[in-house]
Amino acid sequence: MHFPSNNIPEMMTAVEITHPGGPEVLVPTRRPVPVPGPGELLIRHQAAGINGPDVFQRKGLYDPPPGASDIPGLEVAGEVVAIGAGVTRFQAGDLVCALIPGGGYAEYGVANEHNTLYLPKGLRPVEAAAMPETFMTVWLNLFQRGQFKRGDSVLIHGGASGIGTAATMLSKAFGAAKIITTVATAAQRDASLALGADYAVNYLEEDFVDAAMRVTDGKGVDIVVDIIAGDYVPRNYAAAAINGRIVQIGVIKGVAKEVDLFPMLTKRLTHIGSTLRSRSPQDKADIIRELEARVWPLMAAGAVKPVIYRTYPLEQARAAHELMDTGTHIGKIVLTMGR
Repeated sequence: MHFPSNNIPEMMTAVEITHPGGPEVLVPTRRPVPVPGPGELLIRHQAAGINGPDVFQRKGLYDPPPGASDIPGLEVAGEVVAIGAGVTRFQAGDLVCALIPGGGYAEYGVANEHNTLYLPKGLRPVEAAAMPETFMTVWLNLFQRGQFKRGDSVLIHGGASGIGTAATMLSKAFGAAKIITTVATAAQRDASLALGADYAVNYLEEDFVDAAMRVTDGKGVDIVVDIIAGDYVPRNYAAAAINGRIVQIGVIKGVAKEVDLFPMLTKRLTHIGSTLRSRSPQDKADIIRELEARVWPLMAAGAVKPVIYRTYPLEQARAAHELMDTGTHIGKIVLTMGR
């Protein structure tokens, strides 16, 4: 392992989950600075994105994969300060963003070199930290598994979330015929439309199935991107077009207790789901390569950019999760480490 000349402390500030529960269980603590193993980088974090899986982990509903840090946080940006044996793509001093299986809510963390990217041109660390988990999840589910193609119509639930804003921007950039989102407030509606949605449904006031059918002239949508589940599942089937694809990314509303599968048969629907966190570093590296080739040029051109709603200092992770739990944010909430 190579250590640069700048001093790396033995201990760092991190935020741990003391026990499953609400935002109050996120407590600052002191932990040893991790040591990068073979093929790994030690990154001094400047920012870390907050994601839905962090919330589920906090609640005790989503354990880290074997060997991963118990500290929450799946995407970070910062400076490489040490490298493990065999690392060839990066060196100390490089500014990077990375997808990690855990450990983001801390001043330092380790990342697999093949799951790490140079900061996209024109992006600040705070913006770059909002990208790896979010954009990789959208690319995997909407484009790879959902087989999005130019001219498809898309229904995106949680249109104001990090996933929703990214999915809206990428659908627009790659030629969606119609983009419909679901939102909860007038501010979220305006923001979603500004990002490229053709119609934003306030699900508290209007049925999204009716809206989807109306906007698509009765055909239904080709792809549904769903982070909700629960009673949305049968309604997604109703909103889908013949040969439609429903991509399940999250389960915020929990189990779908009653689902009539007959519409799946008659419409020839495909309902698929996946998580990113449990995939192997090589699987993640394959997704990253596609992102670098297809999406990073859009970032450099300013056509696509992460939406940052608010930042909090690392020690205020509890307050950040309190905001996350309200569902009123637009885009990403990000923790900063003061550098």
